[in-house]
Amino acid sequence: MIEKVKIAENGIEVSEFVFGVWRLSDNKKEANSKSALEKIETCLELGITSFDHADIYGDYSCEELFGEALKLNPGLKSKIQIITKTDICLVSEKKSHKIKHYNSSKVHIKTSIEKSIKNLGVEKIDILLLHRPDPLMNADETSSALEELIKEGKILNAGVSNFSVSEFQLLNSRMKNSLVTNQIEISISEMKSFYDGTINLCQEKRIRPMAWSPTAGGKIFSSKTEKFSRIKLKLSELSKRYSASEEEIAYAWLLKHPSGIIPVIGTNNMDRLKNISNSKNVKLDRESWFELWSASTGEEVA
Repeated sequence: MIEKVKIAENGIEVSEFVFGVWRLSDNKKEANSKSALEKIETCLELGITSFDHADIYGDYSCEELFGEALKLNPGLKSKIQIITKTDICLVSEKKSHKIKHYNSSKVHIKTSIEKSIKNLGVEKIDILLLHRPDPLMNADETSSALEELIKEGKILNAGVSNFSVSEFQLLNSRMKNSLVTNQIEISISEMKSFYDGTINLCQEKRIRPMAWSPTAGGKIFSSKTEKFSRIKLKLSELSKRYSASEEEIAYAWLLKHPSGIIPVIGTNNMDRLKNISNSKNVKLDRESWFELWSASTGEEVA
């Protein structure tokens, strides 16, 4: 059973895995409130209580679809944690934007959160993330918006997504309520955050990073490139050694890291979700972990 963990010393509790809703409206046959509710209930049965949104997901439709699902069973609101993101502005028939851009201004952040709360049909957002670093971010203004939302009770925690070490440090230096996470791409094939200090900073601040695309969008199982073929072969070997699926091994690799990585699972396949949830029971030893590291890099560590 998936359990709860504190995302940071000053943060809320979230589930060890997070369900990513960005594909919630992809399948038009399943893009309805009843189907969405079934997915939410399946997650809760597994112990996955945290749900990762963004205002832009599904061309600005996924938050509202999720909210419609919650209307069918309002009692679920007290059992879940809502994570959402803002600051990406898409060109859409629903918006007046002329070009895709970022907006970390106070007006945009506060307006966006009001809309997210309304669409989701909840009283507050548990964790608000800035979706992408904005080159025009005024750290004083952005932090002021986040602090006001916390003070008003509209969000409980603030964090970021895809921020570099320096970008994180800049915004965090202006925050009274420290940032609680950095949601970044992490997988066996995408290990940049291990080298550039991002994960080290999370350990330093005692915050848990969240990992989006934890299986590289499925490429670690399907791509035929040399790198992915090496990874796939090693996953196959370890699958036999640990009597677990290759996907379980891939997630267990993330879970072993001492920073407390929280994977964001973006799938509409509930059988796959159940399989992934079993990965917390797979305890890779240190040498097995480095076998996958070396399979990814193509060489032994120095």
